[in-house]
Amino acid sequence: MTASLTSRIDGLFVGQIQNRWEGREPSAIGKTAVTSPMLIDENGFVEDAQADLKNHGGCDKAIHHYASDHYASWIAEGEIPVGTIPAAFGENVATSGMTEDMLCVGDILRFGTAVVQISQGRQPCWKVSEHTRNSRMAYLFQKTGRTGWYYRVLENGRVAVGNEVQLIERRQPDWSVRRVTAARLTRRISEEDAAELAMVPELAEGWRVAFSRMASGDRTEDTSRRLEG
Repeated sequence: MTASLTSRIDGLFVGQIQNRWEGREPSAIGKTAVTSPMLIDENGFVEDAQADLKNHGGCDKAIHHYASDHYASWIAEGEIPVGTIPAAFGENVATSGMTEDMLCVGDILRFGTAVVQISQGRQPCWKVSEHTRNSRMAYLFQKTGRTGWYYRVLENGRVAVGNEVQLIERRQPDWSVRRVTAARLTRRISEEDAAELAMVPELAEGWRVAFSRMASGDRTEDTSRRLEG
């Protein structure tokens, strides 16, 4: 199934590993805007880095896309300062007009000359709280569902600010990014739906494993280290 949905890239951002916080793990969440075309391979932007490869990066989390549409809400709610702009949340890509409600897990998009596929939503960790200087931000990401999403790369290519992002194939129309991410983060989902998600081939392997556990009735998960560090 193909749906018509397009946007344009407002910003591209890459970062390098830095020791940001004394006594804590290093991070590459601090991203800098780039204006030249960026090369994309199977691990995402060639010039981007991830400090914790167990929980960030890799084929299923190659590129993080965040909807700039959400910034106005965060500012209105007083959670980030007036004037905050992308990439305040460590995203690689900023657009307007594409949100977690409008996109689905498994969606395939043309991204400049590259082709990417949505693999999962973002599981926020303590680093987004530290980076935004808002101790509640990781929890607020989960509560609001304004998490952004990750891509795996199906075809390498180049992308630049101003390029079109176009949805070219929708394989899982029942599973919006918001719906799947909410189920994963809250673990409030029926065993039947969890079993179905565990079998969705486009979903990141780690999430399929998690939904398989939920389908068997195991909802236990210690999130304290992820959320608090």
